[in-house]
Amino acid sequence: MPTLPFTKPLAESLHRLNHTRWLTPDFPFAPKRMPVFYGWVILGAATVGILMSIPGQTAGVSVFTDYLLAATGLSRLALSNAYLIGTLTSGLLLPFGGVFIDRFGARLVVVAASLWLALTLVFLSVSDRLAQTLSTFFSLDSSQPLAFGLLCLGFVSLRFSGQGMLTMVSRTTLGKWFDRRRGMASGTSGIFVAFGFSTAPLLLSFFIDGFGWRGAWLTLAALVGVGMGAIGWLLFRDNPEECGLVMDGDAVPPVPMARSRRSTDEPLAAGAPLPVQRHYVTPRDFTRREALRTLAFWSVTLALATQALTITGITFHIVDIGAAAGLSQKQTVALFLPIGILSTATGYLVGILSDRLRLKYLFIAMMVCEALGLLGMAHLDSLPWRVLAIAGLGFTGGCFGTLSTVTMPRYFGRRHLGAIAGVNMMTLVIASAIGPSFLALCNDIFGSYRLGLYLCALLPLLVVGLLLPSRNPQM
Repeated sequence: MPTLPFTKPLAESLHRLNHTRWLTPDFPFAPKRMPVFYGWVILGAATVGILMSIPGQTAGVSVFTDYLLAATGLSRLALSNAYLIGTLTSGLLLPFGGVFIDRFGARLVVVAASLWLALTLVFLSVSDRLAQTLSTFFSLDSSQPLAFGLLCLGFVSLRFSGQGMLTMVSRTTLGKWFDRRRGMASGTSGIFVAFGFSTAPLLLSFFIDGFGWRGAWLTLAALVGVGMGAIGWLLFRDNPEECGLVMDGDAVPPVPMARSRRSTDEPLAAGAPLPVQRHYVTPRDFTRREALRTLAFWSVTLALATQALTITGITFHIVDIGAAAGLSQKQTVALFLPIGILSTATGYLVGILSDRLRLKYLFIAMMVCEALGLLGMAHLDSLPWRVLAIAGLGFTGGCFGTLSTVTMPRYFGRRHLGAIAGVNMMTLVIASAIGPSFLALCNDIFGSYRLGLYLCALLPLLVVGLLLPSRNPQM
């Protein structure tokens, strides 16, 4: 990957910082001396890291959109386009972020991402006032063009630090600490992540009721910057080997089984007993270039990307979609609660199944349920369709977090995981950028979100055609 002009001095500074005593694996305590396998601590810390990225996710932004519209005077389409520009730009930067994870380790990156996200939230909380001040200083007729530009800048930073880096470093770190228990660990994390993301709009709406929209963002900035920054420094470690440990907490490193049925992601024959040791040690570590040449990478990446596009679009406009169906804001936001409960149960179940089934079958199930959920969302005014929306989106939401954590290390190994995950995350972020603007454009042209939701429902069905012939590259 080409080097950006500013990355060389930044990399040199980070390299010196990363070798200071307070970032060594055994400071302030040695993980190998813990009474339990330290991977379980990583599981908890990584889960908190993903949850702390919520202010940078669409689920965290969506409840602030109406307040930003009122404060800036922008139209809904203009705000969606600012979100599109910010998200697209941040997505293009994420491959560089993945390389930074590989080079400098998770601990330094998670602290930097937490502080960056906190500062971004502070900036967004005063962005409208800053636009008004600048427009007065330059004697402009309207502050809206400046507000649009500042929001584009803010969304670039928000999406890169939150949806991008904080999420990516948390998921890749979790994937490095587990092998044969990776699905179970990811499923356990998914219980809290799925519930947290699904209920975030409801929780954040209470924050706004209590502190106002500016105060809510400032409160979140303190929680992320101070809270997650401290957790990241105290608990994150890049991999078990640097701590004198091995994956899964085994006494000795498991022996790679390149020709083993279980190492090729094939399911056991019906009725066959599970082996005592189910090691998913990858016999080969793919480079980023090698991974990008496989159908498996693009089939699973596009599957996750369709989920990011459609769910981001729905979440960003959820209040307006609900209003068009005759639901109040509270009634609409409350839909996330049953979706969250179903996602929680599904995430753990998928984690267990991912240790026993071919991953592509789980991705196919995820795509079918996503399509059904989108069709239900298009008819939110009808109770049976509303139930279908909750069921479909709840199941696919539970699949997303678990499969996005499990798949890349299982398919491509751990050595270049950050670089590979960077391209994967870039694609997801770019897809998520398209969703809000696409649905807003459909609403402006056709006067309804329904046709846009129909078109979105076609995307996961198209991806199924790529998933069917794909296979684990380790085979």
